[in-house]
Amino acid sequence: MNVQLSLNISHFQKLQLQEVCASSGAMISQFFVLSQRGDNIVFRDYRGEVQKGSAEIFFRKVKFWEDGGLQEAPPVFNVDGVNYFHVKVVGLLFVATTRVNISPSFVLELLQRIARVIKDYLGILNEDSLRKNFVLVYELLDEVIDFGYVQTTSTELLKSYVFNEPLVIDAARLSPLGPSAVFAQGTKRMPGIAVTKSVIATEPGGRKREEIFVDIIEKISITFSSSGYILTSEIDGTIQMKSYLSGNPEIRLALNDDLSIGGSQGSVYGYRSSSGSGTVILDDCNFHESVRLDSFDMDRTLSLVPPDGEFPVMNYRMTQEFRPPFRINALIEEAGSLKAEVILKVSAEFASSVTANTIKVQMPLPKFTSRVSFELEPGAVGQTTDFKEANKRLEWSLRKIVGGSEHTLRAKLTFSQESHVNITKEAGPVSMTFTIPMYNASRLQVKYLQIAKKSATHEPYRWVRYVTQANSYVARI
Repeated sequence: MNVQLSLNISHFQKLQLQEVCASSGAMISQFFVLSQRGDNIVFRDYRGEVQKGSAEIFFRKVKFWEDGGLQEAPPVFNVDGVNYFHVKVVGLLFVATTRVNISPSFVLELLQRIARVIKDYLGILNEDSLRKNFVLVYELLDEVIDFGYVQTTSTELLKSYVFNEPLVIDAARLSPLGPSAVFAQGTKRMPGIAVTKSVIATEPGGRKREEIFVDIIEKISITFSSSGYILTSEIDGTIQMKSYLSGNPEIRLALNDDLSIGGSQGSVYGYRSSSGSGTVILDDCNFHESVRLDSFDMDRTLSLVPPDGEFPVMNYRMTQEFRPPFRINALIEEAGSLKAEVILKVSAEFASSVTANTIKVQMPLPKFTSRVSFELEPGAVGQTTDFKEANKRLEWSLRKIVGGSEHTLRAKLTFSQESHVNITKEAGPVSMTFTIPMYNASRLQVKYLQIAKKSATHEPYRWVRYVTQANSYVARI
């Protein structure tokens, strides 16, 4: 009933909705998307309240931000009475402006949802796909926002109003750093088409390919002491689902039998488990509104009818002890007058069948550092080094690291003048970013993915994939 009302919303109901939004001040004046160069890719002025040239004002402010000692602009700031809100998504700047006092969290969430809706329809979200599908993008924007007021951000509901089809972008042109490219690596376990396929796409001949994708994505935060002990550790995880099944069949998703949530007994509806301690212990979790938890407390099974588009089935957090994927050893010591040496060693603690990619190690150096010479291990392939003199930072990039291997970098520092401060206090900490496909540190697993009503003619494809990324991976010196 609610869906029918939403689909057949009348002009009078739209006016009522706008009045409610107006009473709370929940409206935006402009929406635009900028490239990393500041090019205006998409621009929509809904109310005409903000002066022309706002996109240029915003980009110059962000690019040359100098306020409060911050290195980059905050997500919300004000210039000449105009509030600017922005989020970065795959290298693009999604921006909204308004002159009214509006909840920042509301607008930032709206920008994230608009980006998600556009990605659902285009399949690939990048500058090229936006430019080639600008007609479809503007059609989506006109349905999502009307005169500055939000109408809907539901991919499923928008299908009734959007009629243009996307122009397909070649997945081979994806950035190697993007999550789409992580899954598009050509193995049978990790097909990339889930993240590069539109929700309205069809196979040649007009038939829709029946398939469903489940991604377990974990972001790790770890702080190591100078002696290598773990001081703090946390995993922020999400189970993402994207369904291309016709008829909206019910899905059953089974997790580890030994999964335990929270430290005390209680109902799952309060996000507490009554099954006692287990191998996988999550601190807390929450579920998408479509998930039914009738049998979750007994057999760790989730039941749901997935909506169109990509959505999080479950978000979870874990602070219990887990094995870190990498160990970082860092040493800096003086090597004579106005000289010092840095030794960085990265050890992969996961199985040799797993390969991490797009690894970057960074380390702030003493402020008087004027020159750095690097020495990589013999036979090193796919590694680059750099010294960012402007902010006195060492950067070490590795294209891939195979599990069980170790890599070492030596850097000889030259100082412009003598410092009377201990160099270990001026250097570090060492930080690291990485992506590891088909690996998860929490050991949370999808045991099976069951579809209630299957097609009589062919078996639906089911894909379950894992990826672990660094959120804040830091080692003190």
